[in-house]
Amino acid sequence: MLRKLTERSDQNVAYEELIQTLTPLCAEVDEEIIRDIVSRMDAEYFKRFQPRDIAHHVMLAARLTPEHPCQTSITEREGNQLEVVVVAYDYFSAFAAICGLLSAYGLDIREGSVYTFSEAGAHPSAPKRSLATATNRRRGAPGLARKKIIDHFLVHPSPSIPFALEERRRFADELDHTLHLLETQRFQEVRSHVNRRLVETLGRFRGKFTGLLRPIQIQFHNDLSVHDTVLDIRSTDTPAFLYAFANALTMRGMYIRKAQFENVDGELHDRFYVRSRHGRKIETWSEQEELRLTTTLIKQFTHYLTWAPDPAKAIEYFDELLDRMLEASGDEKVLEFLKKKSTVTLLARLLGSSDFLWEDFLRRQHANLVPILETYRRVPLCRARADVARELRRHMARARIDEQRQRTLNQFKDREMFRIDVGHLMDTASTVTEFSRALTVLAEVVLEQAIRDCQAKLSRLHGAPRLKGRKPCPFAVFGMGKFGGRELGYASDLEVVFVYEKDGQTAGRRPLEHSEYYERLVQTILQWVEAKEEGVFHLDLRLRPHGRIGLLANSLESLQAYYSPSGLSHPFERQALIKLRFVAGDEALGRQVEAHRDAFVYSDQPWDLAAALHLRERQVQELVEPGHTNVKYSPGGLIDVEYAVQYLQLMHGHADARLRTPNTLEALTGLGQGGVLKPAEVSALQDGYLFLRKLIDALRIVRGHAKDLVLPPVHSDEFVFLARRLGYITEEWRQGAARLEADIRRYMEGTRELFLRHFVNS
Repeated sequence: MLRKLTERSDQNVAYEELIQTLTPLCAEVDEEIIRDIVSRMDAEYFKRFQPRDIAHHVMLAARLTPEHPCQTSITEREGNQLEVVVVAYDYFSAFAAICGLLSAYGLDIREGSVYTFSEAGAHPSAPKRSLATATNRRRGAPGLARKKIIDHFLVHPSPSIPFALEERRRFADELDHTLHLLETQRFQEVRSHVNRRLVETLGRFRGKFTGLLRPIQIQFHNDLSVHDTVLDIRSTDTPAFLYAFANALTMRGMYIRKAQFENVDGELHDRFYVRSRHGRKIETWSEQEELRLTTTLIKQFTHYLTWAPDPAKAIEYFDELLDRMLEASGDEKVLEFLKKKSTVTLLARLLGSSDFLWEDFLRRQHANLVPILETYRRVPLCRARADVARELRRHMARARIDEQRQRTLNQFKDREMFRIDVGHLMDTASTVTEFSRALTVLAEVVLEQAIRDCQAKLSRLHGAPRLKGRKPCPFAVFGMGKFGGRELGYASDLEVVFVYEKDGQTAGRRPLEHSEYYERLVQTILQWVEAKEEGVFHLDLRLRPHGRIGLLANSLESLQAYYSPSGLSHPFERQALIKLRFVAGDEALGRQVEAHRDAFVYSDQPWDLAAALHLRERQVQELVEPGHTNVKYSPGGLIDVEYAVQYLQLMHGHADARLRTPNTLEALTGLGQGGVLKPAEVSALQDGYLFLRKLIDALRIVRGHAKDLVLPPVHSDEFVFLARRLGYITEEWRQGAARLEADIRRYMEGTRELFLRHFVNS
């Protein structure tokens, strides 16, 4: 007993001696702050640092507040090294954020250590219940009760990235702001910001990395610490390794309490003290194997984020993909796929481009990821309609009952649509027109099959529609808008019109009038072809005769009466009918309707340009929010190109058959050949049209929403990511965004000037 009392007394003396040593070194620092550090910092910290270093850390800690939760000092050392000390409040993922910003500023971390307040305490001589704790409770001293971290780094600045006084101040301010976001629990925002900053820096060295796919050796020890699992890491040094690995740990819910790291002849020797978010060690073999696999893959994937338009989106979805893969007990084929450099770059671009593709396909059907991504490479983007129809029939042959056939059709549609989307996204050589044709072919084949299946289902109940002499009643589907013009893009809906030849009655036991039969048929088709509300393959019938109040299907006679000089159609419907095109069903009926289209649209009847221009101005007033740029409806937007072409088709199409086409680019070619437009005007409108189509696709691909037409603020990260999706890849990402902004202004101003010159100021 006497010996224990003596040891305790000696410890208290040593503790007080350290306090007395530090006090004069910490000018104007409250003694309780000194005691707070000494009594609570991890015991190993005091073996690593001398009193003068500790005093420096204490003075940094004295300046911490919730508004400024981080203090940084940067000191020059021998051999072009910098000593960076970060003292901050302790937050989950803080270490990863610090390492990420160091690397973002071009600082190569050579060695260092990370320490956190310890539950067990502290300086080996500190009393178990320090005076500081008791004083805190009495005084309520700000910040004393909070856990703190002290991170020490030796770094080499990159010779190609300046890190002078101004950059050092900016780094300290950015780090303080970043940790303040953690103070307010905005963890995802921090990860997004740090990824964004780091990946821009890594992009400057893309193609120069080596060793990225070499294995990481991870050993687990649960006997070296009472509370923590110790990870010993050996790996080839690569840019931003510490960030990539620390971020991987935090994404898997690991809390990093302490770390030491050094570089030995190009190999990293790192030790991390970690525990789960629930405060547990990682003890079971399965937990350790899962952590070893996922952290390694996330670390590898981080270095390929330079190919991702939105790095934060890419790594977030990659993390989710790993979870789903592990839930399926680990698909070895997917694992091998994820380890290949050639495919990881593809995946980074894919996951970093579109919430829509992830949510609509990858998240739910991750098992199909490998075959589909392999298929896109060997199958051309745009396939012949006969080939697509043949493949669909092969799948449908295995489905017997209606529910199976509907499910098979929609699964085929979704897979093929995903293949087309991915192919266009990944293949920078693919064009807007090829992409549109591929989607159009798929839509035509799917509609054709849906019509057959729905007719068979309905005819079993009511018999087939018959004309006099028991001849089958022809039925056809027509595309309108983008579908009619073979101009579909991301998230385009399918505007359609349904037509049957004549009124009559079905031939079944429960006969229906043709008007009722085809109404039910269209309703069945609308339910048969599944689609998201605003997504591609949403069947839109608003352009049918009489619009929303009209019948879903019209007889040929009623359609011809509606679209006639004496009919009830509005002037804008004559313009809209330019895009009508037969897409499925009875071909003879289809050609008959197209002939009526030409006779009505391209007649020599007067066309009211003034009314059309008034309608265009109303679109600007009602559909464009002030202060925003709507790429479709703002002045100079895509509508100005399309309407300019359509106005000229209506004005000159009666005299020139080359203009009688639903396709905008084909009509532009005809306008040039006929001398209506000058060659320079044709070229300007073609370039503007293709640019704006690509821009709209890049806006829509994120959410797969047809209404995503408004540009994000030009100084936002969203605008930067938009530029990268469009291929504006520059070392300084803001430069790419600035180029995109200039191109948008140039194309839209040029389009608007041409539109006004021909139709307003002429």
